[in-house]
Amino acid sequence: MAPDKNANRSNRIPIEFLDSDETDADDGSSSTGDDQDATTMTSDNDVMPDEEIPDHDDAPPAPSPQADGSPADPPPITGGPEVAELVATRAELKRLENEVKDLRDSLARRQADFENYRKRMERERSETYARVVVDIAAKLLPVLDNLKRALETEASVEASESDEFRHFLSGVDLIYKQLNGVLEALGVKAVPAEGEQFDPHLHEAVVTEPTDDYEPDTVMQEIVRGFKVGDKLIRPALVKVAVKP
Repeated sequence: MAPDKNANRSNRIPIEFLDSDETDADDGSSSTGDDQDATTMTSDNDVMPDEEIPDHDDAPPAPSPQADGSPADPPPITGGPEVAELVATRAELKRLENEVKDLRDSLARRQADFENYRKRMERERSETYARVVVDIAAKLLPVLDNLKRALETEASVEASESDEFRHFLSGVDLIYKQLNGVLEALGVKAVPAEGEQFDPHLHEAVVTEPTDDYEPDTVMQEIVRGFKVGDKLIRPALVKVAVKP
């Protein structure tokens, strides 16, 4: 900021040098005026001009260096569109992360539900298949029993019987074996009976006989064969059981 010129003028001190030989007032006044002008010019030369005085208020402050000599860090950005954009980007990223997490949880739940549905459908299909097989086998077992009874008569046929009857019995035996094979392919199996320990879950005792030839509660004879599909019993075996005499 330039110094005030009025202040410079007030600092000018006029100096008057008097000559002892001069007595004339007019000459003295003239001489004194010249000396004052010279002194005034000298004082004016000692004052720094306005344009040479540096203006410290307009100069930018120099950044202070760090202790290790590196330049000072720039001041942090406290506002502006860049900060707003950064905040918006972080918020959008957080929203997308939450959305991805929700989608993954939903996918895991759907996969678990589908797996439970698949297992339930397989179980229901197996149960339906077993139930259908049981129904079919229950209707075919009486036919199988009649074929077996027909074959048992072959032992009582005398040698005098005709060959045509023997061929008929051979055909019945073939049908019996074929039907029995079909039932076995469906998973229908005969219940073991003769010689086995009596099991009320598999056997039905229709006759008991006191005897010492078998241990008590032993199946002596199978009267009607029983069948089951897997662990499901179609019909129990009708048996004769030995008891203690």
